[in-house]
Amino acid sequence: MSFTHQKKLRKRLRRIIITLLGLYVMIGSLLYFFQEKILFLPTTLEQNYQYSFDYPFEELFLKTEKDAIINALHFKVDNPKGVILYFHGNAGDLSRWGKITEYFVDKNYDILVIDYRTYGKSTGRLSEAAIYNDAKYCYDYLLKHYSEKEITLYGRSLGTGIASYLASNNNPKQLILETPYYSILDVAKHRFPMFPVKPLLKYRFPTHQYLPKTNCPITILHGTDDNVVPYSSGKKLSELNIEKLNFITIENGDHNNLIEFDAYHNTIESILK
Repeated sequence: MSFTHQKKLRKRLRRIIITLLGLYVMIGSLLYFFQEKILFLPTTLEQNYQYSFDYPFEELFLKTEKDAIINALHFKVDNPKGVILYFHGNAGDLSRWGKITEYFVDKNYDILVIDYRTYGKSTGRLSEAAIYNDAKYCYDYLLKHYSEKEITLYGRSLGTGIASYLASNNNPKQLILETPYYSILDVAKHRFPMFPVKPLLKYRFPTHQYLPKTNCPITILHGTDDNVVPYSSGKKLSELNIEKLNFITIENGDHNNLIEFDAYHNTIESILK
């Protein structure tokens, strides 16, 4: 191979390496600047939108901060067994999640379910600290109407970190987590193994740090075929050596269909009886 040919190959290789590095940096930058677009998938509702459900409810507008108003639905039944404060997943709004939480209303529980900032009719600037503050406000709102031992915290997907945070700072009756993550960092590492995601993340939601600080019983439900929050991420929570933690594996369950399995219904019936 001639010297000239070798020189051309080196130049071509250098261009390829520079291009790949450029793509790597560009994708990493996109992950940093657009992570809220990846993590939060809100849909919005007009402020005059009228909810319609099968059970009686009260629509609330909770002013949690000067520039933030959280829209919530408070389902109420006669002689409730207790109340569930429900934190939903990262997509949709209360027009969808209200229907989903009626499953628990049917079991004779009052329900308070909220839309996070920028979701549905809720307003305010998003941040992890702001979400925690809103969650605490809603918990304190319930304490005006219920005893703490009547409150069950329920988190689904994104909402599991929020519910776990509340449980670690209060004394509810119990904590139920559906498809939870060890932390957002853990999920990010799984999805983007080629990138140093830790310094890029603005949101942490470290569920694994909150659960050991809780005093109430914890029930975790996770499907083995979950392609959003890996089963392994939720399973690691069961390895934290927490005495009152019950981890329920739902074989072949994915991220959004656990309610289709008997194991889910049997577990919920057992802990909400």
